[in-house]
Amino acid sequence: MGKQPVIHVAGDRPDLEAAVREAGGRTGPLDEADGLVWLDGDPSKLPELPPSVRWVQLPSAGVEQWLRAGVVGDRPVFTSAVGAFGLPVAEHALALLLAAAKAIPRFARASSWEPDGRHRVRALEGATVAIVGAGGIGRALISLLAPFGAEVIAVTRRGRPVPGAARTLPADRTAEAWPAAHYVVVAAPATDGTRHIVGAHELAAMRADAWLVNVARGSLVDTDALVEALRSGSIAGAALDVTDPEPLPDGHPLWELALVTPHVATPPEAEARHFARRVRENVRRLAAGDELEGVVDPEGGY
Repeated sequence: MGKQPVIHVAGDRPDLEAAVREAGGRTGPLDEADGLVWLDGDPSKLPELPPSVRWVQLPSAGVEQWLRAGVVGDRPVFTSAVGAFGLPVAEHALALLLAAAKAIPRFARASSWEPDGRHRVRALEGATVAIVGAGGIGRALISLLAPFGAEVIAVTRRGRPVPGAARTLPADRTAEAWPAAHYVVVAAPATDGTRHIVGAHELAAMRADAWLVNVARGSLVDTDALVEALRSGSIAGAALDVTDPEPLPDGHPLWELALVTPHVATPPEAEARHFARRVRENVRRLAAGDELEGVVDPEGGY
């Protein structure tokens, strides 16, 4: 254990101050701080950092705006909340998968009894679920899917085996997942390389009875191509917690064509709890001189 780190929490968050103390640090003013826990998503509001600051904890998993602003460099080390909210987001993804499997969007909009409605419903048991971006969210979703008996294809950047997945594909073999899956869950980070990772070509490669579920960022899906695929019936449906544009404008075709939730996968109380856990762990690591969790990679874009 090194010296007790001084952490400045930039906001009225007693829970984060407690997390700092529990991890062996102490809170203090910015001009004395070794680390900064920043709670605003606007990079332009980040103050000039004193030389003593070695670490900045950002509040969200997505860091696109921070990279565009050119704020992140070699020093101090910036960490995001990537992976910290994996379980609640995975829980929401599971809810969307079940809604798709059980035809909830169709039945919720119905105004008369459908005698053969049970033929619209299917089980997750025996279905194939492709998870594109099997990081914190994807791995949590694999665990939640285990009791249902679904087969999982995990897609990761390098294709290293993911526990619980029947097989893992590297990113350059993602094309193999589209025709194989009954459900495709998008859970990858938003980078220049993942923009429109699901476009017209990918949608055309999917099964006619497949559903697309997006709990990552709206920019990963080509909205115009998705609208066309849903209108033409080339895929069975889409369930989206994120959209492009976002917020989704009133009257947009996706309101009628897809199941849309308004970017609510992480409930506020769960977000606060999991973020405090990330702060606690990173303060502990900072004090011990260990590698921090969620280090932002400017070259990788996340």
